[in-house]
Amino acid sequence: MKNKVVILGSNYYIGLSAIRCLGVHGIHTVAADYSEENRYGAKSKYCSEKIIVPHYQKDPGKFIFTLIEYAKKQDKKPVLIPCHDSYLEVIDAHLDKIREYYLIPQTEQGLYSTVMNKETLHKLAEENGVNVPETLNTDEKNLHKKVKDTIKFPCLVKPVDSPSFVKEFRKKLFEVHSIEEMEEKIELAKNANLEVIIQRIIPGFDDHMYTFDTYLNQESKVTHWTTGNKFRQYPINFGASVFTIQKHVPELYEIGARFLENIKYKGFAEIEFKKDAESGEYYLIEINARITNFNSLLYKVGLNFPYITYRELIGDPVEPKTVEHNTNTAFWYVFEDVLAVKNYIKTKQLSFPGVIKTLFRPKAYAIWDWKDPKPAFSFTFMMLGKFFNRAVK
Repeated sequence: MKNKVVILGSNYYIGLSAIRCLGVHGIHTVAADYSEENRYGAKSKYCSEKIIVPHYQKDPGKFIFTLIEYAKKQDKKPVLIPCHDSYLEVIDAHLDKIREYYLIPQTEQGLYSTVMNKETLHKLAEENGVNVPETLNTDEKNLHKKVKDTIKFPCLVKPVDSPSFVKEFRKKLFEVHSIEEMEEKIELAKNANLEVIIQRIIPGFDDHMYTFDTYLNQESKVTHWTTGNKFRQYPINFGASVFTIQKHVPELYEIGARFLENIKYKGFAEIEFKKDAESGEYYLIEINARITNFNSLLYKVGLNFPYITYRELIGDPVEPKTVEHNTNTAFWYVFEDVLAVKNYIKTKQLSFPGVIKTLFRPKAYAIWDWKDPKPAFSFTFMMLGKFFNRAVK
């Protein structure tokens, strides 16, 4: 009997891609969600089992208890793969307890939260000589003067805790253009009990966004990696990737591998960088400490990170591998890219012919798969239902 893999969050395409990446190798995948609603990833033919667990935020104690009770019934320790930041926060808070029953790459409790938290991540990066955008706390003395002199407008009002901010405001940050607007957004976050920081915008269009995607073994050494280049995001300019290509950028390995190894990180990580259009320097923006949204692209170019994670944790690691050439392959989340392109064209940041040119290359889709079509059909019906309900209202 092989170790099972419990995947948290099949109501989003990250969970779906993890299920597929493991299922193709005949591994027993368990989709764990808090509701039957919208869990289109569990429709995959590669999903072996479905379970319902308490909501990770409404009752985190019961959520952890239920996961542990499930693991106790298994012949071997299951591998646990959270596919959303909010799941990862709860797992990290109870890491010492849950590691008794699950195989999880990270062994240091609190490290996941440290790299996910914008404030602590920036301090860690600065301590290790990694560039980060100039940032101010909202309680700084002479804040207005410092913003005008150092940060300058437009600038960003960013959350310290991204998952909670996104849940509250349905966006990753606020872009502000004046002191008055900045104070308004700070107050908005304060009223929602959310901590924010003020940050300089690194110059450059969305195609100046890059990623370093990697796996570090239990000795905190990089064993697998590649790099990517974002083309389009949604929401535009400060959103999640909807069209990204694999592109070899060796400088990102030099920066990213050294940093992650220095902080003794273990498991999968994706560092997002932005290349300053004026200086050419790379700035660390954030770290995704769970499987990334363009995991299907990484799989297509030869790096199956959920499977790499599984094999190492069961004591049978796969050979190290890197993709150090340009494959010309793109990740494409069609649904949100259509929305993004509409806004890029509306704001005259892109032209329609220019967008079309980017599509002529091999693609890895967020949801669609000819060999596993049911999740895409389920997603389509789900979205049609939402549009219909809005129209009725």
